[in-house]
Amino acid sequence: MRKNPHILEVNAQLWLNKFSKELGKKITLADVPQSYLEEIKYFGFDALWLMGVWQQSPKSAEIARNHPDILNYLAKVKPDFDKKDIGPSLYAIYDYKVNPDFGGEAALLSLKKRLNALGVKLILDFAGNHMSCDTPYLKTNPEYFISKTNIRPEDEGAFFKDPNGKYFAHGRDPHFYSWSDTAQLNLFNPKTREFLLDILKYLSTICDGLRCDMVMLMLNKIFAETWKAYLDTPQPQDEFWPNAIREIKEKNNYFTFLAEVYWGLDWEVQEMGFDYTYDKTLYDRLLLSNAQDIQGHLNAEHLYQKRSLRFISNHDEEMPIKAFGEAKSRAAAAACYTIEGARLFTLKQIYGATVRYPIQYIPKEERNSKVVAFYENFLRVINDPCFHGGQWSLKPINAINKDDGSYKNILAWLWWQSTCCKFVFINYSDKPANFKINADKFPKTGKEQIRFTEELSHITKELPISVFKQDGGLPVSLKPFETRIYSFEF
Repeated sequence: MRKNPHILEVNAQLWLNKFSKELGKKITLADVPQSYLEEIKYFGFDALWLMGVWQQSPKSAEIARNHPDILNYLAKVKPDFDKKDIGPSLYAIYDYKVNPDFGGEAALLSLKKRLNALGVKLILDFAGNHMSCDTPYLKTNPEYFISKTNIRPEDEGAFFKDPNGKYFAHGRDPHFYSWSDTAQLNLFNPKTREFLLDILKYLSTICDGLRCDMVMLMLNKIFAETWKAYLDTPQPQDEFWPNAIREIKEKNNYFTFLAEVYWGLDWEVQEMGFDYTYDKTLYDRLLLSNAQDIQGHLNAEHLYQKRSLRFISNHDEEMPIKAFGEAKSRAAAAACYTIEGARLFTLKQIYGATVRYPIQYIPKEERNSKVVAFYENFLRVINDPCFHGGQWSLKPINAINKDDGSYKNILAWLWWQSTCCKFVFINYSDKPANFKINADKFPKTGKEQIRFTEELSHITKELPISVFKQDGGLPVSLKPFETRIYSFEF
């Protein structure tokens, strides 16, 4: 993949439903229209993260269709929902075999071959902390899971009983209730680690990378703290991930590992060998903070920046239009996707969906033509090689005058590559902002005029170079949440 790659998250079930409806027949992964794959390439995506391809859990679907939280939420956001559209959680994995309804492994490999021919990588899911509560491994290899013969009354919601009367723990995040459709793997058991490593080895032969779910739950210190009352196996000296990643990359150095990680542990997980880690801090600051706080986060160490996975949308967050509002969501996208690091988009984000449904629910497609047009234009702009092979840095700007502090609401950075320079300016506020562009570091060209284009509006101007270098620079005013991307060629 390129530096600062673009990754598109797509729900496999939604995708295939869409094509089946359009073509009037059942579509498998092998049948995905070539024109759509070419469109993914055309808009500059380096990888397709195809979510939810694994064999689905019948028990997870049963639990979801009767779960009061899911039913109550759907009743609020879609009162006419149909219960039959509720399925299993995509992260209560029954087995790492491609869903036969999607065409099985052969269909997946066919899709991968076509994507790779276009220069697009295929990324799949790996959830190493747990499996579904009806996975066949509970019968064949119960030692892989945390289990007890007897439990305390207060632990009843955290465990489930198998037909033989043995209790198995549900997977969980220590800050929330247990996931009632999962079974917790015992990550301190060497046999469990061998099992997971064997899965990773297999997955590395059928895809180009993995998005690894809730990675921090698998760290020794987190796992020990979460499960210390139930463990009868000692804590291993080594972490699971460094050795696992090293072994996979020894066979395929280009295999990509993405980590979903929170709690400020992203740098620690990067150090374990992950290529990219979720940057939830940036998301939170874009959602809740101001330009100065956002820029403060972007002052972090360079290696951390370029190995961060930036997003304003994923299946766990509200849709950007609802979370940010339409105007601010465009500014957030500009801020998120024009800095260093991998850039994650979701198909529903690009389509302008407004409702985040539970992952167990398969909604009908929602499309906002205005949002689609914005992303089509924006993706074209940031597909430029300068945003991938260039050098990124924050850009100091100047105030219009000493009484106007609105320049503090401006996010500003630049990209340099060879003879190309791109300035990005974003008014990250709901009020107009004024500032000056100082370009005293422009290379000497021997010309008195400089030609530049604002990429989003396609407006080209030519001005004397002197206006960028005198009196603090060229005055610019931006409307609330307006973005400008200026391209200079030397």
